[in-house]
Amino acid sequence: MSNYRFKALEIAMNRSAVAVVAPTEKVTEFFASNTFSDEVMKARLTSEAYQKVSNAIRSGSKIEREIADEVAAAMRAWATSRGATHFTHWFQPLTGGTAEKHDSFFDLNSAGKALENFRGSALVQQEPDASSFPSGGIRATFEARGYTGWDPSSPAFLMDNGAGGKTLCIPSVFISYTGEVLDFKTPLLKALHALDKAATAVMHYFDRNVEKVSATLGPEQEYFLVDKALYYARPDLVMAGRTVFGHAPARGQQLEDHYFGSIPPRVNAFMVDFEFEALKLGIPVRTRHNEVAPGQFECAPTFEEVNLAIDHNALLMDLMHKTAERHNFKVLFHEKPFAGINGSGKHNNWSLMTDTGVNMLALSSKPKENLRFLTFLVNVVKAVHDHADLLRASIATAGNEHRLGANEAPPAIISVFLGQELTKLLEELETKGQIVLDKGDNVYYKLGITRIPPLVRENTDRNRTSPFAFTGNKFEFRAVGGGANSANTMIVLNTIVANQLKEFAVALEQRLEAGEKKELAVVEILKQYYRASKKILFEGNGYGEEWLTEAKKRGLSNIITTYEALGNYIKPASVELFEKMAVLTEREMHARYEIELENYMKRIQIESRVIGDLAQNHVVSTAVKYQYRLAQTAKSLVELDLHNEAAPIKELIVEISQRVAVIKQAVYDMTEARKRANAEENVAHRARLYGSEVKDFFEKIRYEVDKLEVIIDDEDWPLVKYRELLFIK
Repeated sequence: MSNYRFKALEIAMNRSAVAVVAPTEKVTEFFASNTFSDEVMKARLTSEAYQKVSNAIRSGSKIEREIADEVAAAMRAWATSRGATHFTHWFQPLTGGTAEKHDSFFDLNSAGKALENFRGSALVQQEPDASSFPSGGIRATFEARGYTGWDPSSPAFLMDNGAGGKTLCIPSVFISYTGEVLDFKTPLLKALHALDKAATAVMHYFDRNVEKVSATLGPEQEYFLVDKALYYARPDLVMAGRTVFGHAPARGQQLEDHYFGSIPPRVNAFMVDFEFEALKLGIPVRTRHNEVAPGQFECAPTFEEVNLAIDHNALLMDLMHKTAERHNFKVLFHEKPFAGINGSGKHNNWSLMTDTGVNMLALSSKPKENLRFLTFLVNVVKAVHDHADLLRASIATAGNEHRLGANEAPPAIISVFLGQELTKLLEELETKGQIVLDKGDNVYYKLGITRIPPLVRENTDRNRTSPFAFTGNKFEFRAVGGGANSANTMIVLNTIVANQLKEFAVALEQRLEAGEKKELAVVEILKQYYRASKKILFEGNGYGEEWLTEAKKRGLSNIITTYEALGNYIKPASVELFEKMAVLTEREMHARYEIELENYMKRIQIESRVIGDLAQNHVVSTAVKYQYRLAQTAKSLVELDLHNEAAPIKELIVEISQRVAVIKQAVYDMTEARKRANAEENVAHRARLYGSEVKDFFEKIRYEVDKLEVIIDDEDWPLVKYRELLFIK
């Protein structure tokens, strides 16, 4: 039992839950206590400075440098009083993660005297090295300068360094020296601004009191937990974030007993710990539960404005990683870390909210309000219909390529689910030109058990197989990957909806100028829009083979591969759309396309190398050693004249030899395919070669390795098995 796998198992099986000290205050008393919140600003700034910062957050007005100096002084005083020694501009480069460079508040004056210093200039702008982040050719290696800039709409926060001391983190945008966008936040803010303008203009046809419309988001986060010892005994998890080999355990998720089951004590302690820290950072985590697959879990927040929700999700993922270390866990956000069971998504629950408190995607019992509701609903559907391929590009990653179309995730076909009642309503709108939408009285289930309080039935069912489903007062975009930054999808969604609303306003104005009554004009436009986009509506089983046939008949795209999907970013219509909406320029679109392709190729390259290494240095070597022992046994039996008894062992020896030969040849061929791909200068062609020729060997090698796993003696097998990774908690 000298096998490293068994040492890891021994460590993991002897773990116990780590004690968590709960705050003595109520959540309402410590929520956002580690943020430079509105309440903190109001207490520490002059009324003039506070008002100007508030105006900048609400309406985008400019903050003068004098005000920035006052805010910086207040931030430093607040942060140092709570143990902060450093500050950083916290930003989201196109790596998919977050970035930070810590600078000390400590400084020296001209006389060499130590002092604490943090000026408004340092708050507003910092200079990281732009050439070391993905830029898609915008920045060369020798062109290093880039800038981060303070985003006042997302509160600064304190991050515990884990070794004493804290860092003041200032959410920021990131641009190149020449002004191009190099992050997720900048185009997201531009898309949200475009949506605000377009949606507010449309809302004025229904309510002149609305001054601002915000998109809201609640990103559910799925993840797996693996014991740290077992994690480090699997080089593929360490290097690639997923298991490239692993025979399916006898028991997986087929009993459906893990979903919403009792949370294991160690896992619960981890959840409680990171939730306390998240709440202190103003992240409104609300829900926790077991997910469908063994070892899989989920947390979900209350809805927030999109920009803040995405900052909070990125921060939450980082916080979960750090907290997991204290509990001897590793968090896996990869979309498909284990074959044969559910992967992880990040369901993006998106809606629109006015500054008067109205959810524009909520049904109402008032006819005028329902005309408004249908206006926004139909415009969203048409935006998704017209730009489905762009939405598909926004979720295209190497990890999500494993997940889309599997039995827990939406297919690669973008469709919209509205539910029977709304679909019936829109059909009547198209045929009769009438809106008969009556919420009516609540419908209750009759259980025949009087002691159970009445249970209300919702207007629409949920469709877990739909990528873009209406769920009562919001749309749930279920196809976003668990490890993704939701900004990618939200940039696209908010831009296409803003564009669609602008087109609606133009069409409506033309009809009004022609003397048509407003209500009739709105209905006629909605009829046209519904007729043009209803083919994207689908109420049935998105997992079924019949949907593939039906979708093809309807002319809907089914883009399976990531490299094909990403090509939609640089289509002329896409570039024109983003430039027209002032979200991204043509150069920035092409840069992002190249960055996404490069990231895709690098991940496949890493996985390919991991597969080759594990197959030859772990699996084949183990198989050969085991085969030698079998040969010695067979030889002994033959020498004892026990030929019949030796026959099954000889068959095993032959099978191992055959599988080892296939593995070695496939690894060689895969390496050669990788060399051919690397020699290709055109980035699109290189991505195609990686996504087809190189990746095609993955399953072939895996099949042989997984077969060897069930042949070779359990005590000899070097890799931690699925049954151990998934069930030891």
